[in-house]
Amino acid sequence: MASLRGIQQPELSKKLFKLIKSENHAIGSYETAGRERIAIASQLSDWGEATNDDSISDISDKLGVLLSEIGEQEDVFAQNLEDYRSVLKQIRNTESSVQPSRDHKSKITDEIAKLKHKEPQSTKIVTLEQELVRAEAQNLVAEAQLTNITRQKLKQAYDMHFAATIERAEKQILLARHGRRLLNLLDDTPIVPGDARPTFEHADQARQILNDAEEDLREWQPNLEPIHSQATGMGSNLMPGEGSTVAPSVTGGESVLAHDDSPAQSRITASEGQHFQQAQLDAPPVPQHGQAGEINFADSQYAHSDAA
Repeated sequence: MASLRGIQQPELSKKLFKLIKSENHAIGSYETAGRERIAIASQLSDWGEATNDDSISDISDKLGVLLSEIGEQEDVFAQNLEDYRSVLKQIRNTESSVQPSRDHKSKITDEIAKLKHKEPQSTKIVTLEQELVRAEAQNLVAEAQLTNITRQKLKQAYDMHFAATIERAEKQILLARHGRRLLNLLDDTPIVPGDARPTFEHADQARQILNDAEEDLREWQPNLEPIHSQATGMGSNLMPGEGSTVAPSVTGGESVLAHDDSPAQSRITASEGQHFQQAQLDAPPVPQHGQAGEINFADSQYAHSDAA
């Protein structure tokens, strides 16, 4: 069915349809990677316990906690990518809505060309030319709506994508740094046969490292360069709102999309623009990255050992 839907997509939206579908597969891969990372973390903890070495058992158990949380970040990342993907769908849906307008205009143009070649005196040519004027007016509005929604939603979608990428990277880096701190607690001094390993004396330090990691995740906040938008004046019909102009640029210059109060423009917007209103969908809220990725170590499946 997925392949059939792809074939049935309007020509204008086929490429974005393919991108959105490919992104869905990628999101599934991130989810799978997260589950596998959590499973591997559990296996590391189990192996460490089976070594009958207190030091390795304690360190591997706590490494498992950190690695599990790294895996959880893959799942959070996948969820955020789903939100970004939903925004891309809004562009695709608008493209699908605009395609009939392009096709109608092209069809009339072809009919006029055929009639002028076969029956240059036909009175139908005048009727078709009048119909072409209406079709061009309708298409003019449709194309403006398409470029408006495309630019706005492209910025919104990849703002979400890159913010999620930064969140995942920074939190995984944070966890990895604490993992390296744990490794420094393990004494790897070689021993000769018959010698016994010293008792593991860093259990309290190991527990504190986990506490530090939990606190760092809880206090993490995004530090992102803002993505500026000039689309605040766009109305529900994907055009600049009545009696207003599009917000000026960030640098203070005038916007190139100022509202036109001319009668011709008003007629086109009122009579033709409503046909494409259904393409506008409510955008999902931008995820609050400081909260979506918060991890509660107390809920981890790895209850770190307090054994000395």
